Amino acid sequence: MRARPSRTLSLLFTSVFLTGLLGPGALAQSPGEESAHGPEAAAPVVVDLADIPVEPPVQPSRPDPREHFGADCDTEINGSQVTAHCHNGYPQTDLVRLHVECDRWWDLDGDGAAVAVGPAGRVELVSRCWKEVRSAWVSHQRP
Repeated sequence: MRARPSRTLSLLFTSVFLTGLLGPGALAQSPGEESAHGPEAAAPVVVDLADIPVEPPVQPSRPDPREHFGADCDTEINGSQVTAHCHNGYPQTDLVRLHVECDRWWDLDGDGAAVAVGPAGRVELVSRCWKEVRSAWVSHQRP
């Protein structure tokens, strides 16, 4: 079997590339120096604690008040039925919408209407497919 020119070029390129990677490591060792193998090859590293700069402890940044948004939603798929239970624990109203992607090509995917969930409010969103459900998720929107 005759090698194709593209295969020959790729083998040539690979060998040149690997030689370039392995070459500096081989040159780094002195010719008269023998390399030691085993655990005695590496000398223990001693670190002086005075050399380490003292830094203040890292404080976690406080979350931006605008980030406190979005109802917590649990989505449950039971056969062809999808149910999402949402609870808004934040002081701003959240518009939640249930999206359902059906598994069959002929089954229509569903995007539910937006439902407002007020502060400390709960809502249940329900949708379905004719047959199997591929995926379901809830989107959030500011009013």
